[in-house]
Amino acid sequence: MSVSIDNVFVKQFEADVHLAYQQMGTKLRSTVRSKSGVVGASTTFQKVGRGTASTKSRHGIVPVMNLNHEPVECMLADYYAGDWVDALDELKVNIDERRVVASAGAYALGRKTDELIVSAMNNATANVGDYSTGLTKDLILSAVEVLNTNDVPDDGRRFAVVGVRQWNELLSMDEFVSADYVGDALPLLNGGVARKWLGITWVLYNGLPGTDTNRDCFIYHASSIGHACGQEVKTDISWHGERAAHFISNSMSQGAVLIDGDGIVRVKCSDAE
Repeated sequence: MSVSIDNVFVKQFEADVHLAYQQMGTKLRSTVRSKSGVVGASTTFQKVGRGTASTKSRHGIVPVMNLNHEPVECMLADYYAGDWVDALDELKVNIDERRVVASAGAYALGRKTDELIVSAMNNATANVGDYSTGLTKDLILSAVEVLNTNDVPDDGRRFAVVGVRQWNELLSMDEFVSADYVGDALPLLNGGVARKWLGITWVLYNGLPGTDTNRDCFIYHASSIGHACGQEVKTDISWHGERAAHFISNSMSQGAVLIDGDGIVRVKCSDAE
């Protein structure tokens, strides 16, 4: 056997992890403003203020908008997910252990990515609802009104992330389920469940903050949340003879931050039976 066979194994395993992470690991990364290839412990997202158009005289100087720039710093942190694969165990199972561990590592890192994004969302200050009712059409319209009042663009990049019970409540609304209003389900967000209604892409996510009786959902514009990545999912595989096993370590460096509070609304919903 070639002494370089381990190199092939490592490359194939890392390819499996990366593919699983992209396809099924994270639901929310594609719904926010994302920056890859960050060098250093942090990066900066620019929050740009509103410009004002003015007239000018013939041959006069074009007026300057003097846009207000507010840099928002996003700190990155390192995350790891590893496991052992015993050499003899691989002989006793009828499944591809490499692919199983690859998927498990990718899912773990994907969940962490979404946790970072939701943690940034949780800093939102605009709220509708008081946890007394489930997700109703009135609550949704109130949240949309807040975004419209704040001049948040309705450019197809508005998203809503809701919990399991809230998704079921949406399914009870004719406007949400009827093709006359929403068209077909959207095949996006890494295989996640999503539909478009009111110009908003609705995403089912099971990790929102809350209790047994309350749930926080969010409606937001993609540019209101920043996600930064210093290192995409990377895999390291090492053989440990004393354990007769491979140790498979997956790692990434990422962070998330709230950029513009005007572009996100927390919807306080009851999660009780």
